[in-house]
Amino acid sequence: MKTFHPSESEPTRLDVVLVSFLGISRAQVQKRIIAGDITVNGEVPSSAHILVSSKDLLGVSDATPQAINVNPPAPLTILFEDADVIVVEKASGTLVHPTGVQNPHESTLMDAVLAHFPPMAGVGGDPLRSGVVHRLDREASGVLIFAKHEKAHAWLKHQFKTRKTEKYYDVLVLGYVKDESGTITFPIARSANGGRMAARPLSQEGKDAITHYKVVSRYSSSTLLRVQIETGRTHQIRAHFFALGHPVAGDTLYTQKNLKQSSTPRLFLHAAELRITLPTGELSPFTAALPQELQTFLATLKPFPITTTNVVV
Repeated sequence: MKTFHPSESEPTRLDVVLVSFLGISRAQVQKRIIAGDITVNGEVPSSAHILVSSKDLLGVSDATPQAINVNPPAPLTILFEDADVIVVEKASGTLVHPTGVQNPHESTLMDAVLAHFPPMAGVGGDPLRSGVVHRLDREASGVLIFAKHEKAHAWLKHQFKTRKTEKYYDVLVLGYVKDESGTITFPIARSANGGRMAARPLSQEGKDAITHYKVVSRYSSSTLLRVQIETGRTHQIRAHFFALGHPVAGDTLYTQKNLKQSSTPRLFLHAAELRITLPTGELSPFTAALPQELQTFLATLKPFPITTTNVVV
């Protein structure tokens, strides 16, 4: 194994350093990290995005990189396609794009879209995020849009950045949500606790995050909401409702010991609708019905009991 210290004195992303040192693409760097061919201070890094500097010792295996056999992409559920975009329905459990920490044999939604439309490779400037303009958590499901070329990518990114999109989610949260509707504005920052995000008081630092919600149905120990987010922070919905004391049903990361845990088969978070202006100038709504496993689960829940003390006149 060859070892070296990066020439950069300031912290720099590992993949950027290796692209320069090895003369290979970022996608190839990612594959070598997944294969265990790269070390940082004697350990295999958790991500290609970690920061390294001249103080760190990097190692590169002398062995010829072996091809990684990736499982065939899952069939695509295409909701809409034209010359600019592909709108798909993401299934729960599927990664949107490679992250560097998944099983090296695991295919992603991006892989499936690329198999359907190979010219999308590299769109957006990062081969590990080809065509990607927004994301959903692995456990979430629902509507997702990909850009097929650079102009479309720039157009769609601008729509999200300037908050001109409308994003609606079906979310089941634990407990009784008191208000029929509301808005959550806690800033969100990365937590030191196990990869979670933290919703902080307005007086503390964090990225602004805005979540609106309306009650759809009430059950004996949970509440079904229609949620709209103006911002797209990592884990925004999950972190915001956890901060309110109403974690999303089926969430294994944002949990509260004092609340009765739900038996839902998965995270109950579904991107039900995306309204966005396409590069053609047309404002288009794209929808995905609630997955059958979540519909089946809802049918098992007991409605919130209506008594003379809680009827609103």
